[in-house]
Amino acid sequence: MLEFLAKLFKNNKEETRFYDRSMQYPVIRASICSGEKVFGFKDLNTGKFHEVGLLKSEEDLDHYRDLYKIYGDIPTVY
Repeated sequence: MLEFLAKLFKNNKEETRFYDRSMQYPVIRASICSGEKVFGFKDLNTGKFHEVGLLKSEEDLDHYRDLYKIYGDIPTVY
């Protein structure tokens, strides 16, 4: 029942987010100890990592790929 209500009131508009491709690139940051993975963007000038969201499964990564229109491989940093 709750799923039906969520779908009923959910905005069906597809969302697309943007990032500055000339200043940032997509990265997966993985922890060596726990194996936790986080999706985000790394600044080309400063090297600072901007976290977007936690990756619990491959579906989460696919969601971020669709959301930001990212094609190809995404490098993993430790």
